[in-house]
Amino acid sequence: MVFILWIIAVILVVSGIVSLFRGQVMWGAALIIIGLLVGPGGVSIFT
Repeated sequence: MVFILWIIAVILVVSGIVSLFRGQVMWGAALIIIGLLVGPGGVSIFT
């Protein structure tokens, strides 16, 4: 389960960074924050 959360978090953060470079600042910041919350190192919403 931890590995799956880590993969989801990485995908969200990378998508957020790509969105930031495309000029979608709010959407990119939201994806990065959600990725950090979901990740096993952050405040996981599943625990």
